[in-house]
Amino acid sequence: MKVGNWQGNLSRIPGFSILDRYIFVELLLPFLFGMGLFTSLGVAIGTLFDLVRRITESGLPFTLALKILLLKMPEFIVLAFPMSILLAALMAYSRLASDSELIALKSIGISVYRLIIPAIVLSLIVTGLTYVFNDYVAPAASYEANATMTKALRPNRKSFIEDNIIYPEYGKVRPADGGEAQTVLRRLFYAERFNGQEMLGLTILDRTQPEVNQIITSESASWNIEKNIWDFYNGTIYLIDPNGSYRNIVRFQHQQLALPRTPLDLAFRGRDGSEMTLRQAREYLEILQLSGNPTKTRKLQVQIEQKISLPFVCLVFGMIGAALGLRPQNSNKATSFGICIVLIFSYYLLSFVTSSLGIGGVLTPLMAAWLPNILGLTAGGILLLQSAK
Repeated sequence: MKVGNWQGNLSRIPGFSILDRYIFVELLLPFLFGMGLFTSLGVAIGTLFDLVRRITESGLPFTLALKILLLKMPEFIVLAFPMSILLAALMAYSRLASDSELIALKSIGISVYRLIIPAIVLSLIVTGLTYVFNDYVAPAASYEANATMTKALRPNRKSFIEDNIIYPEYGKVRPADGGEAQTVLRRLFYAERFNGQEMLGLTILDRTQPEVNQIITSESASWNIEKNIWDFYNGTIYLIDPNGSYRNIVRFQHQQLALPRTPLDLAFRGRDGSEMTLRQAREYLEILQLSGNPTKTRKLQVQIEQKISLPFVCLVFGMIGAALGLRPQNSNKATSFGICIVLIFSYYLLSFVTSSLGIGGVLTPLMAAWLPNILGLTAGGILLLQSAK
């Protein structure tokens, strides 16, 4: 599409003037260049070299390697979006500054804040694209790529945990004296083996009823999809009073018990947080919170918040790039590119640090994910104020 056609389409946007269209096109060309550059670098460094090694050393078929390469691309496109916005804003506004166009625009009374509107508009558009790719495209593609790699290199590897499936379920209990509620074990699910269809050699401790505790042993159990319930076969239920004495013993050949499906979900190898959509991650978080594993729970909570905060990096980088590009001393293209690399490295280093602090419990998951964006917007605002003076 020609630049003139772009300007014609942009003219239909309410409030978009000729100046806005001009700057928008100036931003668009380096943005597309940045998308190609950063995506290619990410794919080459993060995937291509590893695939070449696996082709030569492990015998990975070339067709599967090509499929994995294509499936990995959305993951790097997500990271390239904010980087490209930063590069586009730096190069576009630096070009305007180097050609004294900014001086001319300021001389006729156009403020710096008015000049960055096209950069903010483009940043918001790319923020939406980043969210779509990050939540719908990249997780499914990454999961398929990893599954294809595993199947090709380790064809005999089972897709489920085979032995010793343990699922503890915890709950809050308030003491009789009305003190602070304590976390106690409510149910413990253990199976010796899982063959992909049935749990074998089960022992279940159930303390969910205040009047009686249950110990359930069973030769096998399977999940009834139609009724959303467990079918247990050839087992015994021991009913125990709270004081530790036996109340009753019930033997059965087939018994349906309304227990959580969670042990089955844990038996199948789940996706990593980066391979889940936001909805899937939130559903899995409910499972982890019941399992009583605080480290894994915090890690997933941080990843969920990062799925929301990551797209807004585009807005942060758009503001910082525009503010820096408006400075006359940054009018050189080489300088702009160097500043871009330093800012990208600094931001993602800060993001890694805050993420680690969130997983370690030093920061809340919300703060761990959003603190880099908050600091970035603050820095962009300060730079913009300085450029306006």
